[in-house]
Amino acid sequence: MYRDHNCGELTIKNVGEKVTIAGWVQKIRNLGSMIFIDLRDQFGITQIVISDNNKKELENVVSESVIQVVGKVIERSNKNTKISTGEIEIEAEKIEILGKCKNILPFEVNSEKTGEVKEDLRLEYRFLDLRNDKLHKTILLRSEIMKTLRKKMDEMEFTEIQTPILANSSPEGARDYLVPSRIHPGEFYALPQAPQQFKQLLMVSGFDKYYQIAPCFRDEDPRADRAPGEFYQLDFEISFEEQEDVLKVLAEIFTTVFKTHTNWKVDEAPFRKIPYLEAMEKYGSDKPDLRNPLIIQDVTEIFKKVEFTAFKNKTVKAIVVENGAEQSRKFFDSMTEFATTQIGAKGLAWIKVDNEKILSGGISKYITQEVQKELEEKIGMNKNSAVFFMADELKVVQKIAGAIRIELGERLDLLEKNVYRLCYIVDFPMYEISDEGTIDFNHNPFSMPQGGMEALTTKNPLEILAYQYDVVCNGYEVASGAVRNHSPELMVKAFEIAGYSEEEVKNRFGALYNAFQYGTPPHAGAAPGLDRMVMLVADSKNIREVIAFPKNKKARDLLMRAPSKVHQKQLDDVHIKIVEE
Repeated sequence: MYRDHNCGELTIKNVGEKVTIAGWVQKIRNLGSMIFIDLRDQFGITQIVISDNNKKELENVVSESVIQVVGKVIERSNKNTKISTGEIEIEAEKIEILGKCKNILPFEVNSEKTGEVKEDLRLEYRFLDLRNDKLHKTILLRSEIMKTLRKKMDEMEFTEIQTPILANSSPEGARDYLVPSRIHPGEFYALPQAPQQFKQLLMVSGFDKYYQIAPCFRDEDPRADRAPGEFYQLDFEISFEEQEDVLKVLAEIFTTVFKTHTNWKVDEAPFRKIPYLEAMEKYGSDKPDLRNPLIIQDVTEIFKKVEFTAFKNKTVKAIVVENGAEQSRKFFDSMTEFATTQIGAKGLAWIKVDNEKILSGGISKYITQEVQKELEEKIGMNKNSAVFFMADELKVVQKIAGAIRIELGERLDLLEKNVYRLCYIVDFPMYEISDEGTIDFNHNPFSMPQGGMEALTTKNPLEILAYQYDVVCNGYEVASGAVRNHSPELMVKAFEIAGYSEEEVKNRFGALYNAFQYGTPPHAGAAPGLDRMVMLVADSKNIREVIAFPKNKKARDLLMRAPSKVHQKQLDDVHIKIVEE
């Protein structure tokens, strides 16, 4: 046995005991007659005192070496109240090096400056990076959250079932990762974007409530809040339940996790419901940060009376900032620069209102007294406020206004502190126009349309709503789900509108299509994102900081050097030939 105590558990009660501990050398302080070592493991730090007799044993010891220390626990004369073991130290009798460390480290471990190290270097030496106390605790926190989730799902009588990783390719919103088959030349498995079809098949199989903490694989571009390649979600499905039932389960999950693992204020269930179209109008986003008090308002009709060419025949949105008139001209210019250079706006109009309700700056010369009065009545343009105006096509201006709202909230420090604001986004459109100009699914192709077959056969596809829902927390989508389409006739019609023939549906979703012929219960489900949940609990801005071994911004694993080229024989085995461009 290499240790009989952890570094963080010894206290004044252990004084006089002979103990064996082991860990990493965090710091060495040579004071001449004595040497002090801070010895660290996952559980804390213990100070070691080395006298002249044991100095030789330290000749090859450098920071981050792993050593074993046998010695007597003594009371410290200069106590350290910042650590749990600060009242004691160990007088070393024997030291053994268990794991040598190079003299020069790629970066300083467990330093406040670690965050300043280039991320790619940290990821290349992730095993060292994970020794950093903050990052190490975040990974431990992730483990505790997973335990909480499993406990909660068990309490709600869900059954944990694993589904396959080698699956079939299906159009679920992102590019698939394909896995070539050696046994079946020219054919491919796909890594599942989500266990969608499998969990629906489990409902057909008669399982009442299913869940798993599932890996999902999507060939998407990386973002600060989205891990490239793979991520994990708490996937669940319930038979004989409707939208409201699933929303209650989601509320239980999020309130339990946040209240168990943080001391921040958490919105109580039931969370506020915001229809998708309302979210886009008020917040310019389907994942609104409700900590931000700013609201987007429509002033299109008012500006039809304004002789301002840039707003002609455009949808015009406004954001009122209370006390915004106090900001300098430099602030308004920097916001305009942000709008035009970072989010693609053609411009950003603005006005100030002083304490006498006199307008100044920006487009104030175009605002007549009549228009000013209408703005005061409609959007609450009050004394000492500032108003920002944006104009473009409806969907474009909504997104621009949404980005301006977020930026203003951050720059003006308007966001509530230490709180989790949660809401449901509901009533998503079933379909949307794709970049190619065709009708495509807006959210999840397996969702139940509101109005059923009648809606699919009689309504404009772009006006059909679906029983789809998201949970949003502090500006992040943290869960997504839907009531499922469980009718083969509805399934065929829904895909037909999106350009798929019945034969294509049978070929691409054969298992579901066939299963639906044999008695399928109504069912619904959702999938909270584990990575984003941990990110919020850890109060981190970067999702890579809550994943033990993440890919970098270019979707590369710098530690394991993946993706990488493989031997020709491996390619021959799976019948693949690389064509050089």
